[in-house]
Amino acid sequence: MSRQSVYQREKRAVNRQLELKPMKQMVLDIRRYMPRVGTRKLYFLLKPKLQEQGIKLGRDALFNYLRDEQLLVRPKRSFTKTTNSKHWMKKHPNLLKNYKPCNPEGVLVSDITYIQSDEGVHYLSLVTDAFSRKIMGYELSNEMKATDVVKALDMAIKGRQYHRSCIHHSDRGLQYCSGVYQDKLKSSGISPSMTDGYDCYQNALAERVNGILKQEFLLDKCKNLGELKQLVKESISTYNNMRPHLSLRMKTPNEVHEKSQQLTLLT
Repeated sequence: MSRQSVYQREKRAVNRQLELKPMKQMVLDIRRYMPRVGTRKLYFLLKPKLQEQGIKLGRDALFNYLRDEQLLVRPKRSFTKTTNSKHWMKKHPNLLKNYKPCNPEGVLVSDITYIQSDEGVHYLSLVTDAFSRKIMGYELSNEMKATDVVKALDMAIKGRQYHRSCIHHSDRGLQYCSGVYQDKLKSSGISPSMTDGYDCYQNALAERVNGILKQEFLLDKCKNLGELKQLVKESISTYNNMRPHLSLRMKTPNEVHEKSQQLTLLT
C-alpha cells in the first residue's frame, strides 16, 4: 500500500470520527429517559436526528459504535413469579384461546411483580391494553392485597376512551379471583378471563410489560415507597409516550391507542 493510500485512509478515519462526534450525546439524551433501550429501537429513535445532521449510519454500524464506546446494554436476569393460584376461590375460563385483539380496550391484561427499595419489597400491579400495549392502570403498594390490586383496575377503567365490550385476562392469583376484584369487573361490564394452567405463555404479554419496566426503566434503587412511586409514575409515562415497540411497527403505545383506524400488529 502506498504512502498516499495510507494517508487517505487515516484521513477518512479522522473525518469519520469527527462526523460521529455528536452521536454519543444523542445516545445519552435518549438513554436518559430509556436507559436500557436496545439497539434496534435506539436506531429508530436516532434516525431522524442523524438525517437532520447528514450523518450516514446503518443499524450494524450503530451497534459497532455502541460496542466501541461501551454503550451496549447487557441483558438482566429474570425475576421471581408472584402468583399464588392454590386457593378455593372461583377461577374463570380462558377466553383468549385463538383470540386476537383488534382494537384498543378490547382486552386488558393484568399481572403483579415486585420491586425493591431500601425499605424492602413492594408490589406493582399493572393493567395493560393488549392491543396498544399501553399501561392503563397501576398501583404500587407494600402488600399484594386485593384491595390494593383493584386500584390499578379502577385506574384503567376510569381512563377508558372507547365504549366497547372488554375482556380482562389474568393469571389465577387469589387477588384476581377475589370478590372485590370480580365485583369491580362485573359492575363495569367486563368479562373475566384467566389462564387455565401453569403455562406462562397464557399471560405472556402482561409479564412482558412487567419485564420491560423492571429491566429498562426501574433501575434506580429508591430509599422508600414514596420515591419509588414517583419513579414508577415517570417510567410508565415514558413507556407509554416514548418507547417504540416492534410489535406496533415501531410506534409507541399512546400513538396506537389514540389512532382511530385499526393497525395490523406484527406477530
